[in-house]
Amino acid sequence: MLKLLIGLGLPFAGVIGLLPWAASKDIYVLGVPFIYAWIFGWFVLTSVCLQVCWMLFDKKAERLDTHGA
Repeated sequence: MLKLLIGLGLPFAGVIGLLPWAASKDIYVLGVPFIYAWIFGWFVLTSVCLQVCWMLFDKKAERLDTHGA
């Protein structure tokens, strides 16, 4: 369950849940409107969340599969 929360729930909440908040900001990040920077940032953060899930939950199972076969 924690795996789904980290891998899917956190990116979903960041992109969809907080999108209205990010759209209400009228600031620029490195010359780019904040809403675009927010979405682009979540592209990277989603990959980080999936990597964390793999490191915490799936890496051990993959190692056991490789040695067990």
